[in-house]
Amino acid sequence: MHKTASKLADGRELVYYDREPGAVRDARDERPLEPAMSFSEIRLDPVLGDWVTVAAHRQQRTYHPPAGECPLCPSREGRLSEIPAADYEVAVFENRFPSLALGSAEHVAAHEDPLHTVRPAAGRCEVVCFTSDHDASFADLDEAKARLVLDAWTDRTAELSALPGVRQVYCFENRGEEIGVTLGHPHGQIYAFPFVAPRTAKMIVRAEEHRARTGRNLFEDLLATEQGSPERLVLRGEHWVAFVPFAARWPYEVHLYPKRRVADLTALDEAERAEFPGLYLDLLRRFDALFPAAPGAAPNRTPYIAAWHQAPAEGGGELALHLELFTVRRAPGKLKYLAGVESGLDAFVTDVSPEAAAARLRDAATPGR
Repeated sequence: MHKTASKLADGRELVYYDREPGAVRDARDERPLEPAMSFSEIRLDPVLGDWVTVAAHRQQRTYHPPAGECPLCPSREGRLSEIPAADYEVAVFENRFPSLALGSAEHVAAHEDPLHTVRPAAGRCEVVCFTSDHDASFADLDEAKARLVLDAWTDRTAELSALPGVRQVYCFENRGEEIGVTLGHPHGQIYAFPFVAPRTAKMIVRAEEHRARTGRNLFEDLLATEQGSPERLVLRGEHWVAFVPFAARWPYEVHLYPKRRVADLTALDEAERAEFPGLYLDLLRRFDALFPAAPGAAPNRTPYIAAWHQAPAEGGGELALHLELFTVRRAPGKLKYLAGVESGLDAFVTDVSPEAAAARLRDAATPGR
């Protein structure tokens, strides 16, 4: 991997990732942009103990632009984008409309009160563009390109984890309008949080309880059990295993773990990195094959969220790196909307049994792959 860092016109960082050295990445951002500013804040919910981010400026972010005005495509004559280069392999840049920004500390005063605690949302939000091809998707990448994305995720995890005040780094991809994506170009995001996210905090508690009760690691026990339960296994390689969790929340949900427990992406070894692209691309293509397109129609692209769960900077020694991939589509033309008990109480009800979902994913055809 070859990395080239530069700056956008408003001072935000832009980093190009190339498979080989030699690519010239000296194009300048010619847009007349004002310096980036953020007034985001985080507020502590006194009842649940969760941090909530308030980022009112994001109401002005780009929303479903025409393909010819996509801000993630390479720049060209007469249309300047977030990426000045005429082409790129993988590009990462600071979000122009971030929920979290280190500069928030310059504009938001902290207020410590038992019922009204406010702090600057001093983190960072980045956009990861997987390819310059606007009409592609992650599943269309070849293994070498998918490996480059993995290398970029790893590099950003290392860089962002070292920033002052960052507690947790979260790499993820949202795909499809049904998920709420407002830019059609294939991309993901990375959040560097100034707090430990609620879901991660809950995992830490459960893992510590398991250790106290059994003397063993929760995730190592979970992985051993799932590998011995073929009814929920989807894919298994030498270094990774993918399965539908026993208590899956979403209609089709797969968790992908390295067999060796590691804390985060930076701890993967070369053998694990080399095997990941093929297995991950296989999973994405199986998701697309769950709901085949009608004859003569455009290929189906199943909406999904792909989320990397990594240990926070402190207090996550019992956790295990893994990726959770799930879709809100439960049947052709039907979406899984959160019901009142789910949105109101976080008490999930699933319409598809985990065992049936795993069987469908094992059997999913991937024509031409």
